[in-house]
Amino acid sequence: MAFFFSFFCFEKFYGRSVAKHLGFSTENLLKIGKLTRLNSNAMTNFIIKTHQKDTCYNKPHLFILNKGMNSGKPQNTPFTNSFVIIFEKEEDCESLFFVAYSLWQTKFWHQFLIGSVIPFLRLPDFKKEFNPQASLMMVEHEQHLKNVEALKLLEKKEKQYREDINLINDLRKAILYRYCKK
Repeated sequence: MAFFFSFFCFEKFYGRSVAKHLGFSTENLLKIGKLTRLNSNAMTNFIIKTHQKDTCYNKPHLFILNKGMNSGKPQNTPFTNSFVIIFEKEEDCESLFFVAYSLWQTKFWHQFLIGSVIPFLRLPDFKKEFNPQASLMMVEHEQHLKNVEALKLLEKKEKQYREDINLINDLRKAILYRYCKK
């Protein structure tokens, strides 16, 4: 599902110019850089902190796992070891959920993991890297919204297909049990 967002992280990992393939000129990249610097202040409408067990949040929020090889995984329900990102608006929460999801799927956070037995992501590293990456991925806001809608549709279809597979497996078991009962 992170297919749409993975192009943005492709250059960081493989050193190839994604901008060239997406049709950005050097002038457009400079404009995007300026917009990113300007929008970095606008992106500070969320608070990132360590989640404390049994804490309830009144504002829209999402949780980011911070321990293990799945560090950076976003979820709406709390993890035992997680950061919480608190937003002012629900649409900001939903929008940045998919940005966080794409960063997790592309294993962006693996380079910041520390620890030999159970790797973990430190809060200062997460804070330092999340805002610029989110700003970079949301520069083209209209395209970002289209990508989010496409991801929602894919997620809905995936859930529907899982339910269909479960029904097929249940029917298969029912037919096979008929032979065992004879």
